[in-house]
Amino acid sequence: MPLPARRVGAAMKSAAARETRTGAGAARGRSPTEVDLTAAPGLVCGVDEAGRGPLAGPVVAAAVILDPAHPIAGLDDSKVLSAKKREALFEQIREHALAYCVAEASVEEIDTLNILQATMLAMRRAVEGLSLTPELAQIDGNRCPPLAVPAQAIIGGDALVPAISAASILAKVTRDRQLVEMHQAHPQYGFDVHAGYGTARHMQALEQYGPCVHHRRSFAPVRKAWERLDAAGGLPVQGDAVADAKSIIDVAVGPALERGPAASALASKSNDKSTTDAGIKSNKPDDKSAQASLF
Repeated sequence: MPLPARRVGAAMKSAAARETRTGAGAARGRSPTEVDLTAAPGLVCGVDEAGRGPLAGPVVAAAVILDPAHPIAGLDDSKVLSAKKREALFEQIREHALAYCVAEASVEEIDTLNILQATMLAMRRAVEGLSLTPELAQIDGNRCPPLAVPAQAIIGGDALVPAISAASILAKVTRDRQLVEMHQAHPQYGFDVHAGYGTARHMQALEQYGPCVHHRRSFAPVRKAWERLDAAGGLPVQGDAVADAKSIIDVAVGPALERGPAASALASKSNDKSTTDAGIKSNKPDDKSAQASLF
């Protein structure tokens, strides 16, 4: 069970301090312009996710601590960048960040916990997987996962805070690559084109082939496709199985902090997390209105 997050220290101004909470409802409805983005002390990690809305695949989160000595030009919300630009920045972030971690919550966890709680779980895994302990975690959005460090929710943070922009890029590129691998095993769905979102092509494939093992059964279009299959007594087309994804995909220490063999070993180490987590309550969504369009 993670420790409750502490409030940011006295150096944080009152508006930012009010934002520093964890759990449901953190920073709900507050404008990002009310948050002091310059007063964060010490090591700060940016956190963002990719894949909340799609009908298939895991939700992926990343946490990044940037190195002030090696600024990265062009960081922005990953959704507004071209695929080519994201790929280039992905490599620069991995090379120059002080530390980063990419983590995920599986389809099974999404279906068990609900997408909101699974997203919080992936974000928490990303922060906890960092090789350095940040003094503050800045989270894109209006709520924070439960963490053992202070957390600050920033609406639109992926376009405002470079470390969150970097996290959004790592998360999206990682997930897009996963969907390309899924496409190789299940080409009938077109995962390489729509990344699992409910496009017309994807919906047509669901109707024709039924769901595969990577589809989220708790999402209404997939659930209805399963119901049609059950009624018809059929089985979905599965294709070749894709290797189980690890909860923690990538952990690294940036070049500026490497100190001999021990640091190099740490940089290459990946820490798998259990697919169950006592800190996240199962089957108890606490934000039904935010998920209504997905279920």
